[in-house]
Amino acid sequence: MEEKKIQSIIESILFASGAEVKLQELMLILEIPREKIENIIMKMQEEYSKEERGIEIIKLEDSYQLCTKKENYEYIYPVIDKRAKPSLSTAALETLAIISYNPRITRAEIESIRGVEAKASLYKLLEYGLITESRKSRLTRKADDI
Repeated sequence: MEEKKIQSIIESILFASGAEVKLQELMLILEIPREKIENIIMKMQEEYSKEERGIEIIKLEDSYQLCTKKENYEYIYPVIDKRAKPSLSTAALETLAIISYNPRITRAEIESIRGVEAKASLYKLLEYGLITESRKSRLTRKADDI
């Protein structure tokens, strides 16, 4: 495979992932040795720098990530800041309020207070990092219970 095609694939992978990609993953996908991938990425980094592009490839331990240049932060932030922030449903807010009053409450107790199933709300609150699963009840519970 020619080098420009490899560069295109690496750029696509890094862009699409939106996060760091391990060098090992790139080696497996492209079936190319470590040294060759590292050399190609170094060339890409130099090209991005010479062309004064708004993106750069950074190395994080044994991974790479495509990101915007730090110098452009003041222009990027106002656009990103206007994006819609995730909002919580009324059910999720009620569940969060119950948990905030009693942090050691179980799912069954929440459902008893609310009178409806709380599974979806609890998963959403966990996803947003607003609550954590701290313990299991001493009673026998289903595997998918929180």
